[in-house]
Amino acid sequence: MKTMKLTNTDLEVSNVILGLMRISPLSDDEIRELVGGAREAGVNFFDHADVYGDETHGCERRFGDAITFSPAEREQVVVQSKVGLRDGFWDFSKEHILSSVNESLAALQLDYLDLLLLHRPDALVEPDEVADAFDTLQNAGKVRNFGVSNHTPGQVELLKKSVKQPLVVNQVQLSITHAPLIAHGVAANMAGLDQSIDRDNGILDYSRLHDITLQAWSPFQKGFFDGPFLGDREAYPELNDVIDELAAAYSVPTSAIAVAWITRHPANMQVVLGTTKVERVRESSLGSDLPLTREEWYRLFTAAGYTLP
Repeated sequence: MKTMKLTNTDLEVSNVILGLMRISPLSDDEIRELVGGAREAGVNFFDHADVYGDETHGCERRFGDAITFSPAEREQVVVQSKVGLRDGFWDFSKEHILSSVNESLAALQLDYLDLLLLHRPDALVEPDEVADAFDTLQNAGKVRNFGVSNHTPGQVELLKKSVKQPLVVNQVQLSITHAPLIAHGVAANMAGLDQSIDRDNGILDYSRLHDITLQAWSPFQKGFFDGPFLGDREAYPELNDVIDELAAAYSVPTSAIAVAWITRHPANMQVVLGTTKVERVRESSLGSDLPLTREEWYRLFTAAGYTLP
């Protein structure tokens, strides 16, 4: 498992993250098996959000009930959660951020979060309120680092007008088949080619320039919750042929190739796995430091339907 120093923090993290949004139905033993298997595979980073589960803080509560870290173990793992989504609206008010984080810590049965992310952009955001909330949480020792999720460079810059802490990560959707943040730059300024449209105001380049680590969620999704592309030979026959070929060449499962396509990128991204299957975590984690060549990376890119002008 490849590890990396998260820029502007003191955290040494795995480049594969276990996302825990689907653990509500699992028993305590199944959650312990999942987390333990992930740690055995080298994963030390665990991703939550207050909205995950059948009820608010539901998955955090299941995690807290099942997992108890010793003080030494707590220092070895990184726990991240997200805040801001509510039932039918988004809320980055100071009051909501503080109350939700307190509820997250109680549900997780932890004293602090290593990272807190603003989940999706709030159109009514007041950066000064966010800054006050972050200062309060940091000064109280409840949150050590901060970031965002699904934010554009302009939205990050707006927050940075008031927020003193570095915004160290941005969690965004990315897979081989859903890669506009990479693909548009390859075909920039090509009139008539949909791929050339900049849909996110340059998140990738902005993040690299400003030392923000990108975390890729839905790494196996065809598009926006359209199901996995792995094994879908009707929609992606050529891509699956290339993935199968590379999986055989590297003696790894196909999911490892999908992970490696993301981790191979020099932006040094992390990949968020949302599975509840231990074996799936082990298989996918094999892509963590798989040394895809440039030719192999671009073969996957073009097989997914992207154009090299």
